[in-house]
Amino acid sequence: MRVGFIGLGTLGREIVKRLVSQGIEVIVWNRTREKAIELGLSYVETPSELIKQVDKVFVMVFDSQASEEVIFGKDGLVRGGVSGKTIVDMTTNHYRYAEKAYEEIKGLGGYYLDAPVLGSVIPARKGELTILVGGDKDKFEESKPLFEKFAKTIFYVGKSGNASKLKLINNVVLGGFMQVLAEALALGEKAGFEKKLILDILESGAGKSMILDVKREKLLKEDFDTHFSIDLIHKDLHYAEDLIFELKTFSVSTQNIKSAYAIARSMGLGHMDFSAVYKIFKLNAGD
Repeated sequence: MRVGFIGLGTLGREIVKRLVSQGIEVIVWNRTREKAIELGLSYVETPSELIKQVDKVFVMVFDSQASEEVIFGKDGLVRGGVSGKTIVDMTTNHYRYAEKAYEEIKGLGGYYLDAPVLGSVIPARKGELTILVGGDKDKFEESKPLFEKFAKTIFYVGKSGNASKLKLINNVVLGGFMQVLAEALALGEKAGFEKKLILDILESGAGKSMILDVKREKLLKEDFDTHFSIDLIHKDLHYAEDLIFELKTFSVSTQNIKSAYAIARSMGLGHMDFSAVYKIFKLNAGD
């Protein structure tokens, strides 16, 4: 089987490597050609050229603006013809964009799946990501064997846009949990306790969680090599605030969580793993 892939960022690269290891031929387009060359992959010069060579293209880029550019922009996928073809957009998008993209691709005779993933580098390497999928159910079923190559848990959630909404809701929790753990750790250090002791106690008590399991070593060693960046979680929380506004409801935490990552970005930490939010609390603690 042969598929196209756009976006060799931190997570996209791992998904591509996983697909290749599972016997899938992958042709890529990426803004930085060198990333494709490093992986030994076939690449094309434009997204429009890519869609001519495959029936299914995965897209995983930074945000909805980037997705719109590679799908609908100059030399985008639609310029190569999408009739009868499927675009699987794994970008964490604004839900309104996912709804619009579905309708526009449908109008051109193609198919669009709104398909963000939960998880980061390590579960991607193991084929243990979670994927949320919105769009035509028959196209979901058709693509499911491919999803199973890199995702352990797969949810079909109805129309396009639903998956993006659910991913944003998940990331409110993700960003909040990380921010609280980081703040608690810095508070414990300020109180004079060793970092390892604090993490051991949190792990045995209220802090016990998948997030602490995954980020424990990063916090302990202050190794913030990027798995999921501060820039990305900040963008996702911004989209989540739009959802809250549109639903005419409220959140007592989302704005504050987003502000913590905004402070981290203002300190030049946006490119780092989102666990680096710890640094803003540590610095405040006098280190």
